[in-house]
Amino acid sequence: MPDEAKPAHFAEIYAACARDVYRFALYLSGDAALAEDITSETFLRAFLSAAPARPGTVKAWLLAITRNLYRHERRRAWRTAPLEDAAAPAGTLAAATEAREELAHVRRLLSALPQTDRAALLLRAVEGLSYQEIAALLRITVAAAKVKVHRARLRLAKGARREVGR
Repeated sequence: MPDEAKPAHFAEIYAACARDVYRFALYLSGDAALAEDITSETFLRAFLSAAPARPGTVKAWLLAITRNLYRHERRRAWRTAPLEDAAAPAGTLAAATEAREELAHVRRLLSALPQTDRAALLLRAVEGLSYQEIAALLRITVAAAKVKVHRARLRLAKGARREVGR
């Protein structure tokens, strides 16, 4: 691609995918500031990449970069406070507290999942990727992607049932 066309093409990619990349980074990290940093770094690496992005795989490619950056951060043991501000304020203090506790419980259940299973589940449920895209992104087979999503859903359901049984 000519040098003059790269910024225009990149602006289109950014406009189309920035929100999804940020959301995925936020789901992985649970930290809005870290998600913003990962999103910025993802697009910087994509822009500086010598390989041209193929239109059908741009989002999967960006999410793969995002996942790798998060894993790098995690290896450096940079996990910060949980995301508490995502719970919308409710009408009463009791309702707000309950919503915050529910969010914390779901985050605990998600964080207890193996990293690949959690990523597969979030890519499927939140990002709406197909099993083929998930498999390519996580470098596993399509069958393994389906199994990982299924098992993650079962573990979450089991954790939710345990909580209700208390």
